[in-house]
Amino acid sequence: MTTPARTVIAMRHASVGYDDTPAVRGVDLRIDAGDVVALVGPNGSGKTTLVRGLLGLAKVTAGEVELFGVPAARFKERYRIGYVPQRHTVGGAIPSTVEEVVASGRLPRKRRPSRVSAEDRAAVAAAIDAVDLTERRRAAVSTLSGGQQRRTLIARALAAEPEVLVMDEPTAGVDAENRDRLVGTLGDLVGRGLTLLIVTHEVTPLLPVLTRVVALDHGRLVHDGPADVPPAWAPGGLEAHNHDAGHDEAHRAPRPLGSGGARGPLPTTDWPANPRTED
Repeated sequence: MTTPARTVIAMRHASVGYDDTPAVRGVDLRIDAGDVVALVGPNGSGKTTLVRGLLGLAKVTAGEVELFGVPAARFKERYRIGYVPQRHTVGGAIPSTVEEVVASGRLPRKRRPSRVSAEDRAAVAAAIDAVDLTERRRAAVSTLSGGQQRRTLIARALAAEPEVLVMDEPTAGVDAENRDRLVGTLGDLVGRGLTLLIVTHEVTPLLPVLTRVVALDHGRLVHDGPADVPPAWAPGGLEAHNHDAGHDEAHRAPRPLGSGGARGPLPTTDWPANPRTED
């Protein structure tokens, strides 16, 4: 007898936005434990807003959002969802080592400031090892390559020992060699049972680990299917909708419903071609 999949993220006719103005509307989405989902779409499609809604950083204005079966507004165990932002560099004015950056990822696990415990040290070491940076653990992050810095950010999120990892453009700006190593790291994490939600414009490199692709356009979900099945939306159509980063606000009003479903049919094209844009 097959054990039913455990749902970790559920959105039911959910709308998410800012100042009570939705940028994402009527989304029905379910992610089960073990899923590896790519969230794609053109600039301004609402990808970032949807993720911010899941992380509690944007307001759910309608519908329902549940995390591990708990309404998002009442969900307290935020450490169970790790987040890797889209950043090309790690660190700031104060020099930091890989170990120090990753150690900061333990903070969501602590209710109050406390001394570093043996459990903390073990979790940090395991996170660094998971991304294959053990030999560079005491190196200054400023000396790392872009791919190594991206893996440092992943390790920081892993230090909290999450069950779900949300990643924003993990392969952006990373050369081919480091990109392949990064995808290998993601494969290892999936093998350990981690659930992944990956915001990306580069689906092709991630195909070895993906189970599904979910596409947004103008704040509406227009595709949700297996990664190896050609979708009915066209990257060519999305390329025509290319804008600068942070353009969700310009697209809060959805297009009229079409005769071909919620968004109307988009021309079919070869999968997995995908435009390289920013959200």
